[in-house]
Amino acid sequence: SYTTDTKSREENKKTLENLYSLSVDITKIRRLKDWVLLQDVAYVKEIAGILQEMGADETTVANIIERCPEAILHTPAEINSQRALWQLVCQNEKQLIKLIEQFPESFFTTEYQQNQKANILFFQELGLKNHIITRFLTSAPTIFYNPVEKNKDVIETLQKSYLNLGGSEANMKIWILKLLSQNPFILLNTSSAIQENLEFLQKNDFTDQEVLQLLSKLKGFIFQLNSTTMQKSMLFSKNIFKCSDQELKQLVLKCPALLYYSVPVLEERLEGLLKEGISIAQIRETPMVLELTTQIIQYRIKKLSALGYDIKSGNLESLNGTKKDFEVTYGKIQSKKERPIFNPVAPLHIED
Repeated sequence: SYTTDTKSREENKKTLENLYSLSVDITKIRRLKDWVLLQDVAYVKEIAGILQEMGADETTVANIIERCPEAILHTPAEINSQRALWQLVCQNEKQLIKLIEQFPESFFTTEYQQNQKANILFFQELGLKNHIITRFLTSAPTIFYNPVEKNKDVIETLQKSYLNLGGSEANMKIWILKLLSQNPFILLNTSSAIQENLEFLQKNDFTDQEVLQLLSKLKGFIFQLNSTTMQKSMLFSKNIFKCSDQELKQLVLKCPALLYYSVPVLEERLEGLLKEGISIAQIRETPMVLELTTQIIQYRIKKLSALGYDIKSGNLESLNGTKKDFEVTYGKIQSKKERPIFNPVAPLHIED
């Protein structure tokens, strides 16, 4: 709705004056979104006033406008509506202003207010806690742009699928809420795509129980895939590990990344491991190492080698897991290496 043709147009002097008076770094705006300064109408003082009312100091106001210059092109009415909307899930205005400072673009996208409100109320009815909904508003704002009917449709499809796969009615709500909080972007899929992916797994002889297990392990990311890429990834793994269909299925259950990552990604990671002297047999034994990037693998091998730990002769379990998991493993190996050879608590026999 704003004019972005910047040729032969001059910056709005009044806008510049108002921004200067708020100590906003205009060079940042020129670099980021210079077209904002060319608009005939801007609500600099009004938007700054609303932010100050919420408890923002001068530095915070300047910071918000520098990061999201188009904030000043919204009318005060639009921003007050957005404020009321976010207050449905924020504890107080202090928390709200903190969120606006961290995620200004999410807050100043006001075109979908009706959908946003309907979706917030729907998520609350579903049982999602307000702090999770605020996390969605800031890190996955696009799911609120959908009409609420679309999000309801996806949730209903997931609920039906869960029950059809043998999940219990009693656990369904917990399962759905966990899936959503881990990966809200599943709501951007269509119901038919979800159905197709589940059918693909069933056609590949995964039992209902195994499909449920995969859904939980993959945190819903499986719904962002398609049967073609999954088929290619499985075929690639089958050829690399020279295994039967049944063995491949067990590998996928052990390491869903074999299903989730595309062939180029798996190839690159495999190549990185082989370059470090790790064998295919070792990778097959601990396929979860393919969940880690080549850089992470190199860093971990380097750290373990410095302790004299030879990864080529051992298993790959010590490379696995999150950063925290690895640090625990590394700490154990380190303390084992540093342990004194004598018993420090044994009495010493010293002759008089």
